[in-house]
Amino acid sequence: MKTLALVTGASSGIGASYARRLAKDGFDLVVVARRADRLKELAQDLEMKSKVHVDVLTADLTKVEDVARVASRIEASPDLERVVNVAGFGGFRPFQELEYGQIDSLIDIHVRTVAHLTRAAIGVMLRRGSGAVINVSSLMALGGGFPPERLPKRATYVGAKSFILTFTQTLAGELAQTPVRVQVCLPPVVATEFYGGRQMPIPPMQPEDVVEASLIALQRNETICIPGLEDASLIDRLANAEQELYFAGVRPSKASRYNE
Repeated sequence: MKTLALVTGASSGIGASYARRLAKDGFDLVVVARRADRLKELAQDLEMKSKVHVDVLTADLTKVEDVARVASRIEASPDLERVVNVAGFGGFRPFQELEYGQIDSLIDIHVRTVAHLTRAAIGVMLRRGSGAVINVSSLMALGGGFPPERLPKRATYVGAKSFILTFTQTLAGELAQTPVRVQVCLPPVVATEFYGGRQMPIPPMQPEDVVEASLIALQRNETICIPGLEDASLIDRLANAEQELYFAGVRPSKASRYNE
């Protein structure tokens, strides 16, 4: 019997590449995005080439009611084996120029949607006894301390992507003794519509390479996948540095450098 995968942001880019690869691997699919025409075209192509069944679920994941519809679809799918949260947008501009609605939308799609759909999926997968959730963040999630000239203006986007990273890491610890896995994928600049045709300072990675790395990392039970990273020990070194910093700060009194 075939198992089911649900992919958000599936109308283009990384999301469409996940959908194509999962269909090639034999998964039936639910593809989710705002653009119904793109989704229908993708569904027809996958059904013809991979002989799988593809359901189209049109949803704007900045809207509470649409997130609830997708969560309900997940909860009604006992054969669900994969959920891939890809949907998102950049909104790169100086923070003071962002409209309040844009701030809300960035947080809604990267924070609320990821948390809600992961919550729905984990419940189904724990009952099923297997499954995995992949949450796509960004290498920019590590860029909060970078000099401002290194990256585009992106405070809200980076903060939201950092939530995905830390949320997934922490959830992986909660699920460590269960048959359900979670992964956070941190791609670099990728050759997709995301950047709106802007010239990138470095050659972009292809979305198919992001997906290939992510799925191999999932097989290897890697919680953090950085597709372009050769030295995986850097991830452990970062975790060790964070722990050292945390425990160095656990004190009942302020540091001497704050004494007047």
